[in-house]
Amino acid sequence: MAFDGITIANLVYDLNQKIVSGRIAKIAQPEKDELLLTIKGNRENFRLLISANASLPLLYFTETNKPSPMTAPNFCMLLRKHIANGRILSVTQPGFERIVRFEIEHLDEMGDLRRKYLIVELMGKHSNIIFCDENDMILDSIKHISAQVSSVREVLPGRTYFIPHSGEKKNPLEITEEEFIPLIQGTPQPLSKALYMDLTGLSPVAAAEICHLASLDGDVSAKEFSEGELTHLYHALNWIMDDVRNGNFSPSIIYKGEKPMEFSSIPLTMMDGGQYQKTAFDSVSQVLERYYAEKNAVSRIHQKSTDLRKIISNALERSYRKLDLQTKQLKDTEKREKFRIYGELLNTYGYGLAGGEKSFKCLNYYDNTEITIPLDPTLTARENAQKFFDKYNKQKRTFEAVTEQLSQTRAEIDHLESISTSMDIARLEEDLVQIKEELTEYGYIRRHYSGGKKVKITSRPYHYLSSDGFHIYVGKNNYQNEELTFKTANGGDWWFHAKGMPGSHVIVKTEGKELPDRVFEEAGALAAYYSRGRENDKVEIDYIQRKNLKKVPGAAPGFVVYHTNYSLLATPGIPVREVK
Repeated sequence: MAFDGITIANLVYDLNQKIVSGRIAKIAQPEKDELLLTIKGNRENFRLLISANASLPLLYFTETNKPSPMTAPNFCMLLRKHIANGRILSVTQPGFERIVRFEIEHLDEMGDLRRKYLIVELMGKHSNIIFCDENDMILDSIKHISAQVSSVREVLPGRTYFIPHSGEKKNPLEITEEEFIPLIQGTPQPLSKALYMDLTGLSPVAAAEICHLASLDGDVSAKEFSEGELTHLYHALNWIMDDVRNGNFSPSIIYKGEKPMEFSSIPLTMMDGGQYQKTAFDSVSQVLERYYAEKNAVSRIHQKSTDLRKIISNALERSYRKLDLQTKQLKDTEKREKFRIYGELLNTYGYGLAGGEKSFKCLNYYDNTEITIPLDPTLTARENAQKFFDKYNKQKRTFEAVTEQLSQTRAEIDHLESISTSMDIARLEEDLVQIKEELTEYGYIRRHYSGGKKVKITSRPYHYLSSDGFHIYVGKNNYQNEELTFKTANGGDWWFHAKGMPGSHVIVKTEGKELPDRVFEEAGALAAYYSRGRENDKVEIDYIQRKNLKKVPGAAPGFVVYHTNYSLLATPGIPVREVK
């Protein structure tokens, strides 16, 4: 969910619970568009991060401190002058907008009580932190917005502060049913879009959830719905708004496997079950800090892996071109048997030819049909037969050589596809080290020798604990797959793998016990998730006891053969607890 009005309402609720009546003990500006306030209240210290970053505006409580510059920026100095040791009187959210307004009481130079306002606007690229006096005159802002930058509103010292105009949008906390129905019905836009375009503070995800609660298709034009259906939609909206009014928030992060997909302050029932898992938190601040830290980690690992992905992609492209060429060469040899038959028939029946014929009809004793053999009139029957045998032998040699080459090319493609899947599975930078080492070992990356130092491998397989207490291990790459299957697992342990596609080896340690059915399902879900089919609704999983697996001689690490396996259909996911 975007940083919308519902999330802001949750933050404002938490802020009121924790820091109202608290005093501002420290003010720091670690980044040019970021503040870090330390507030003493309710016998506790709270650290509040406020960021007006254009790409990632944020506001949440954090335990983490950040270093500040040696010389405080001017905006930070101004805040320290006016509101250091000031008392926070209230925290509000004007009009359900993406705005948080801190009302702060402090003593001026004369010892008189004054009030100031610190206004945080969390509006994407228009985000800002604005400091105003009691008359709403701007004293300063962390970003100065002149008339050249915005014709709508200047944000400069001496200007009067006002909330940016949000068009004809209505406040969902205040709108009545009589206002709501014609407002939504009067637009040709899809129903979900009509909600977040016509109502303040709703994100597309929140709008989709409201449509889901009302059992209405959010992709259908709003004009298509009856008044009764829109009444039901209004009630669904009001259920959520009642929770907002009463402070009944449910902060959570929705995961798809290990990847954070959405965060929300309300239950997202449209993402219940299936491939999604929900993790609940005590506060929205914990949600925001965790969500963006994990999203950043995913982005960082993707950036770090860009060069490796390019190497794999280029190698795969070359291999597929080679496969196409070899397939064409193999197809060209399909007529080789015809040339052998021509030669044999000419040796059998050619004694009757006088010479100079361009063709010869005879009985093909292989299928008892008449056949016409093209001849070179300048050659004798025996010479024509030898010519056909030469063609046959040449194409036979080509067939045997290309068949072997095709086998090698397909094995190379399978190997590269498995490495590509390992890249998708990698969660940490250290997971990339073994993948790079494998690419180097197989000649896709040139090895740079550095005084005989070995590459340090710190990455380890994923380790999970099943609901019934059995240990499950998942390889992150081919080396780990090889080690898990042929060193970690014993003959009685169970092995799982996605059928017919690249993926991780999943090993369940049995400790000599019989596995409950639930363990097979959980291991299957892991094998499906850590495979090329992780985005599919269902993946077919092969499973077999380790003693029935054999390594492919001369193959890349992690490649095995088996014959008498079992199969199950699994929904990709991580239904078990990870052991750290």
